[in-house]
Amino acid sequence: MTAPTRLILVRHGEAAAGWGADRDPGLSERGRAQAEAAADALAPLGPLPLVVSPLRRTRETAEALERRWAVTARVDPAVGEIKAPSDDLADRAGWLKKLLSTPWPAWPPEQQAWQRSVVDALLAIAEDSVVVTHFVAITVAAGEQGYLPDYCSRTVVQHDGHRLSLVEQGHQRATVVR
Repeated sequence: MTAPTRLILVRHGEAAAGWGADRDPGLSERGRAQAEAAADALAPLGPLPLVVSPLRRTRETAEALERRWAVTARVDPAVGEIKAPSDDLADRAGWLKKLLSTPWPAWPPEQQAWQRSVVDALLAIAEDSVVVTHFVAITVAAGEQGYLPDYCSRTVVQHDGHRLSLVEQGHQRATVVR
């Protein structure tokens, strides 16, 4: 029997702008410091393969580990952020707040399909890896809708190729959709 694949899911560092203010913000100064601290904590575990979403804040969060491990992160849109039904920034934050207060089984079909695509992408990773991703994707992977992963927290899941299971929750905090 083969050992399960272990994935360390890192939430990106604090963004320079809120979800309702910028479609693809980079990291704030605080977010850069959080990314460096996360890389310091993870450095002894690697080098491990790195997977990131295509958004700036995840790529910038991963840069500290890329430097330490001398690896290049693989960009995978399937571990990206949940897609809002509108590109209108004024509508996005309100839509996300409402969605997050809705039980998963009642989510619209498009968002349920997104959930499945996140899980499928993680199940397709065949070796222990670090995945830098987003708040909602981490809650989906952990299987806990009420889970609130903090910036640069590390959530550990594992899989046997068929099912994800939560090993360890990362540090939590109240996430504010802004």
